[in-house]
Amino acid sequence: MKTAERLFVWLGGAAFAASLALAARFYLVTLGRGAASHGSPAAAAAADVALFSLFALHHSLTARAPVQRALTRFLPERLLRTVYVWLASALLVVVCVWWQPIGGELYDHGGWLRAAHAAVQLTGVWLTLRSVRFIDALELAGIRGSSTAPTLQITGPYRWVRHPIYLGWLLMTFGAAHLTTDRLVFAAISTAYLVIAIPWEERSLVRVFGEAYADYRRLVRWRIIPYIY
Repeated sequence: MKTAERLFVWLGGAAFAASLALAARFYLVTLGRGAASHGSPAAAAAADVALFSLFALHHSLTARAPVQRALTRFLPERLLRTVYVWLASALLVVVCVWWQPIGGELYDHGGWLRAAHAAVQLTGVWLTLRSVRFIDALELAGIRGSSTAPTLQITGPYRWVRHPIYLGWLLMTFGAAHLTTDRLVFAAISTAYLVIAIPWEERSLVRVFGEAYADYRRLVRWRIIPYIY
């Protein structure tokens, strides 16, 4: 790998890590302020939906095999993941920086309720970390290409629901003790995207794993929330 290409790859990984850190601060600090809207709350919410949709569309469309095949006409295949990471990181930063405050809050619990909320969110963190333990962080960040064939995960949290990382996300975003309107809207938009994206993702998994994934779906019926969805 040439020096310029190696630098592009590692800077992409750094941008990925920085965008995740910014997103965490965005949820914990910015969305927790309950700052008043500069105009109509409905208009601000509509703008935020449109803004997040840009991130979501990139995340879904460029991960599909036909789009990736088209991109190989212009990019080396070894850089596809890196370019994907660069764009996703940039769009996540755009969401965090250009989010339009809606204002208001639903509740701000204290005492034992705050502790209960913290337990819910920490469960979400634990579930997410437990679910991604087999993922190579350098591969996820686009720094290292995949050296092995993909493996179908069917143990641990994957025995409870087919997408435990998404369940972890729900627990983390909806579980706040201080639920502002902005936090609720952010959680609702991102969850709606996950629900819409799951059928696409599972069709891709069927193409990759074939009958093994079909058997897994029959074994684990629930996508995100046990006994509900």
